[in-house]
Amino acid sequence: MKPTDKLTDHFRLVKQQKAALEKLNISTLQDLLFHFPNRYEDVGAARRIIDINGDEIVTVYGELSNLEKKLAWKTKRYMVDATLSDATGSIGIKWFNQPYAAKMFEHVKYVKVTGKPTGKSAMYFANPTIHPMPSLPEMEGSAELFSVYPESRGITSRWMYHAIHRLLEEGVHEMIEDIIPPSILKKYKLPALSSALVWVHTPQKKKDASSSRKRFSFEEVFLIQVAHQKNRYESTQLKAPHVTADEDAAQSYIEALPYTPTDAQIRSIQTILEDFKRNYPMSRLLEGDVGSGKTTVAAATMYAIARGSIESKKYARPQVAYMVPTEILAKQQFAGLIEAFEHSPIPIGLITGSGCRKFPSKVSPKEATKISRAQLSKWVANGEIPIVVGTHALISKNVIFENLAYVIIDEQHRFGTRQRKKLAQKDGSAPHLLSMTATPIPRTLALTIYGDLDLSILDEKPKGRKEIQTKVVPPKQRDEVYTAVRSELINGRQAYVICPRIDEPDPDKALALRVKSVKAEAKRLQDGPFSDYAVDILHGKMTPKEKEEVMARFENGEIDVLIATSVVEVGVNVPNATMIIIEGAERFGLSQLHQLRGRVQRSSYQPYCYLFSDTKTQTSLDRLKALEKNSDGFALAEEDLKLRGAGQLAGMQQWGVSDMGMEALQNLKMVEAARNEATKLIEKDPQLEKHELIAERIQEKLSDLHME
Repeated sequence: MKPTDKLTDHFRLVKQQKAALEKLNISTLQDLLFHFPNRYEDVGAARRIIDINGDEIVTVYGELSNLEKKLAWKTKRYMVDATLSDATGSIGIKWFNQPYAAKMFEHVKYVKVTGKPTGKSAMYFANPTIHPMPSLPEMEGSAELFSVYPESRGITSRWMYHAIHRLLEEGVHEMIEDIIPPSILKKYKLPALSSALVWVHTPQKKKDASSSRKRFSFEEVFLIQVAHQKNRYESTQLKAPHVTADEDAAQSYIEALPYTPTDAQIRSIQTILEDFKRNYPMSRLLEGDVGSGKTTVAAATMYAIARGSIESKKYARPQVAYMVPTEILAKQQFAGLIEAFEHSPIPIGLITGSGCRKFPSKVSPKEATKISRAQLSKWVANGEIPIVVGTHALISKNVIFENLAYVIIDEQHRFGTRQRKKLAQKDGSAPHLLSMTATPIPRTLALTIYGDLDLSILDEKPKGRKEIQTKVVPPKQRDEVYTAVRSELINGRQAYVICPRIDEPDPDKALALRVKSVKAEAKRLQDGPFSDYAVDILHGKMTPKEKEEVMARFENGEIDVLIATSVVEVGVNVPNATMIIIEGAERFGLSQLHQLRGRVQRSSYQPYCYLFSDTKTQTSLDRLKALEKNSDGFALAEEDLKLRGAGQLAGMQQWGVSDMGMEALQNLKMVEAARNEATKLIEKDPQLEKHELIAERIQEKLSDLHME
């Protein structure tokens, strides 16, 4: 047996098993060894049925059978009988006055039962605590823990357990080369790979499982950090554009603002202007809470570049590409920049899937005009338009810049060295990059997923904006909220209602029936609480033109209440909208809820956020209550990490971080240690010529991390 052997070389697999393993991305013996348990059953205190006596609470694992519902002759109440069996014997289970137990456990085979046995002639468990199990743990030997694995239809946890045991017995784990250098293992007291694989799959004690998982968590983050540090090193080898930013232009823009920028905004603008002076291109992340003014920083710095000069090109202008995630936002930012640079206008282009625009119009110098994509592309290619706003199409092959010096990416996009090289100019220089996000994330996560970027944080908000009032609303209090919303509508304000679904749910799915849909809710609200007001809908399945028309009507005040999905989450700016109701709030992550309520924090009016939820679970309520108490997005992100765990943070899987790697995100010291070691490694061996195994693995990581 070799680690690279196919599973089918050593295991007889039926069609369903092959399909299940393929779904789990397991094809080789090594893949199977790196399919880790997702939890452990503590079997150290469990009893065999033969060893049970009736004087204490015990835990037993066994097989459930003979499930039967009866009507008690004396009490005329229902009871349910069942038999629990293991290899040593059997014992009865009785549920008194719980007829639903028969239905609940009808298709359950293996269970974990905890309770105190009773009975005179024959012992039985009365109303015990029961947890269904995918399989029964092995009760042999001295091990306290039994590994339980993630399953897929066709492959059970028990099959995984025995298959992996076989590989360990054959010594396959000892043939796999350890990717972490011995000096790092020794420094951080991490087990070697062969030991860690044994401990993670067959831990004798809890500390074995903990130690092995710590090692694999470190390995995951270490590889990500090496990938980032290599990317960072390669960025420093690129040539920066030969441009000089006009810092006076940035200052004139700041002075023309109708408000005083925060210290954090000024600090970030100055840092970026300094970055422009380096001989290699800037790679910076601007992270700011909702309403902290990232667009102001972007506008000031792009204006400085667009008004700047190019070395050796006397009459040419540097160009800026401003990329945003949606058409709605692209059009909004295009209009916003025209207004922002009103004091000293500058040509601006807009490229989206549904059409192109240019400012200023030849006919009307104070307005924008529609133009063909071919014409706009021609003006971009000859350098006549210094600022171009658009969606991801902005970096397509068809859009060629004459003097691209600065790329700004707002939300959702990763932009690695390879994309940077695609945009490289004829002289070999590559543009400066500013990536912006309004999704505050925990420091450990920022260090992990943005490890190749310098970080600027906007931790203040412009003065004059009121703190949002957030309230978790149970079903009985909904009418009170509708009354409060109507009183604001009477005063001319507007409102959002956010729903988790677009269409009516499947009537055959009980859980789905509780999830509100945009279309059904719009009809209910238009016919009911908001019958005197204009109600309309907005969702992701609408065409760009339909969405644009709805947003234009909402911005113009023609729509009072907009029923939408979370399509409004990013960047939509309607200052007159001061209320937001979020249906099924427990279905959204804290950061997403915080983003959504940010839509009504765009003016000096008092904003309100109502979180509608009928959840009964304490964990969900605690998460929602955190929003009532806290308006700081960074603090909420840390809270979300604590309450939900790293693996459940919305969208984190997209960054190529596995569940095991996510465990490291609870440990800032571990993440910083991995980052430090990765930095040292790349400083000594930037091309990873002496670390070929790491080079192979991070090539995969670069792809996973959207850096290719």
